[in-house]
Amino acid sequence: MKKYFIAGILVWAPLSITVWVIAWGLGLLDGVFGSVMHAIIVVLPRDAALDVQHFRDLPGVGILIVIAVIMLTGFLAISFAGQWWLKIWDKFVNRIPIVRSIYSSVQQVSSTLFSGSGQAFSKALLIRYPHADSWVIAFQTGVPAREVTAKLGEDYVNVFLPTTPNPTSGFFMIVPRAQTIELEMSVEEALKHIVSMGSVPPNSSSGLTPPQSPRHF
Repeated sequence: MKKYFIAGILVWAPLSITVWVIAWGLGLLDGVFGSVMHAIIVVLPRDAALDVQHFRDLPGVGILIVIAVIMLTGFLAISFAGQWWLKIWDKFVNRIPIVRSIYSSVQQVSSTLFSGSGQAFSKALLIRYPHADSWVIAFQTGVPAREVTAKLGEDYVNVFLPTTPNPTSGFFMIVPRAQTIELEMSVEEALKHIVSMGSVPPNSSSGLTPPQSPRHF
């Protein structure tokens, strides 16, 4: 009975989690559209508001419209006129005291994560954590800030150490490059290995890079 129960969980758990994540994402998009439509309904006359409400109640319409708006925004953003308007918008937002700090931070993180030329999660590394006799898999996210580099006086790298089995949380660390071991596995393979708590081996034939000569902090 225990064997059958575990086998059933292994079949249903990935499917259930996948459906839940997709449903959460679609619900989030639909919620964004619903908020916009609610604001429109409030300012419209009664008859027009009823027509808009009926249109809003159609299943899937909100998701399709949000996706279409995102695609249209992206198309306009890469055009010459769109880039000019984005510069005007950035200047306007950066003049608002509290908003500018949040907006600029999110903008920089988004540009780093979604840009193909960014350094975020560029490679998987082995680092020593939480003590010198144990190793964990982390991801290189770039190099330290200029001030940090000047004060440390050595070659350091920024790494993100994800937690298991939830890789969306973790630790940001600055470690010496000499005390890291670069892995040949891809970032995707390393992430699967972490999420599975080491039970799913990498697909590459090389797997983990053999440990090099011992290093000490």
